[in-house]
Amino acid sequence: MSDSTTGNDPELRSVKQVAYDRFREALFDGRLRPGQFVSQRELVALLGLSIGALRELLPRLQFERLLTVMPQRGIQITQIDLPMIRQAFQLRMALEREAVLSAVRRLPDTVLDEQKALHLSILQEVKERPTAQVFDAGQKIDDGFHTLLIKATQNDLLIQAYAVNAIRMRLIKLDKISLSEWVLPAAFADHLAVIEAIRSRDPHRAADAMDRHIMNARERAIEF
Repeated sequence: MSDSTTGNDPELRSVKQVAYDRFREALFDGRLRPGQFVSQRELVALLGLSIGALRELLPRLQFERLLTVMPQRGIQITQIDLPMIRQAFQLRMALEREAVLSAVRRLPDTVLDEQKALHLSILQEVKERPTAQVFDAGQKIDDGFHTLLIKATQNDLLIQAYAVNAIRMRLIKLDKISLSEWVLPAAFADHLAVIEAIRSRDPHRAADAMDRHIMNARERAIEF
């Protein structure tokens, strides 16, 4: 079987995606931590992969700068440092500025009103009972809102670039700025300003609101 045929095999792509998803989930649930060193053997055991599947996965993870293979030392998970934070936020700003401009043109008022209601509901819950479950729900709304905007671009290349950077952003949040009784209200206030700007169908106002949101998030990450 030729390489081109293998590359187009849906089953093979599925196996590779499963391996990638397992790595991502291990980052998100804390089994893998930023800056941590692991061996290939430890990573195989942790992710439940074969050594062959791991070796096929490693080039993609290196290309996406989610880890570094270091001869004689093992595999290092990407570190959360100042240059990484700045680069991730700079890329996020470029991608989400385009996303919000697309949303101004494409997102229906009904969808925007649903997002506003979700945000206001979580803000009220945070005031009344700021539990871990509420913050988990808030994180899902946060992720869903940004994903909604990105999908409005209808640009597969941009969506893919965002998905990779979203992993870095999630690591930054977990390490630096997890949603909390103090962080969530500020972040959701920014979201509501973005929603209102999109609903006004004013691209300049919408882009400015998104820029402010991302700059505020970046400052929180750098401060912590």
